[in-house]
Order: sequence, then structure tokens, then C-alpha cells
Amino acid sequence: MTMRLELVPIAVSDVDAAIAFYRDVVGFTLDHDVSPGNGMRVVQLTPPGSACSIAFGVGMGSGGPVSNLHLVVDDVSAERAALVGCGLSVSEVQDMGGVLYAFFADPDGNTWALQEIRVTSLPR
Repeated sequence: MTMRLELVPIAVSDVDAAIAFYRDVVGFTLDHDVSPGNGMRVVQLTPPGSACSIAFGVGMGSGGPVSNLHLVVDDVSAERAALVGCGLSVSEVQDMGGVLYAFFADPDGNTWALQEIRVTSLPR
């Protein structure tokens, strides 16, 4: 059996503001922005280098904010600095036993973690 997580729906209150946040501030790629009819609108964006996307829109059901989605990065300090440079409020880098994290939220309270896992040799 093969299972791939490829899409995570998130709740947003303003679709256009969410597109601007994820595309222009965080750097996600806008994959789809379609309106199939009946007032429905579906938007999908993908983080650079990821096989998993996020989706939101109008007429897709409701739900609360999603918590602690992880964006795994090679250099959390560099990614944090880039996001701060785009005007995003990102926590200081925290070392949690060799795994580094920095946290931020979107305007709707969906929370994200930048995660850097430092590769170390395991004892034999």
C-alpha cells in the first residue's frame, strides 16, 4: 500500500488576503485559483520543493485553524531571516534537543513550524 499526503485544507476568512500572504510573503507557488460555479472558489498553493500543498477557498466547508504544520528546511536561521525580511513575525530559533524550530502564524491563526533536523551520526 502507498499513501501520500498531498493536500491539507486550511480555513481562511479572506481568500485574496490568504493568497497574498502565502504567495507574496511566505513564498508558496500558486497552483490553482478556480471558480467552478455556484459561488465556489478553490485555491491551491505549494511550498517550494514540497509534494504537499494547502487548499482553501469559498464553499469548501468550514473549520477551525490548523495547528503546527511543519515546513522542513535545511537552514532554519536563513529561512527565518528571509521571512522576517518579508515582514513576517517569526519566533526566535529554538533548539529542542538537536531539532531547531521557529514558529509563525497566518492572519487566520493557522500555525506553522519551520523545522531543521540536524543529521548526526548514531553510535554503533
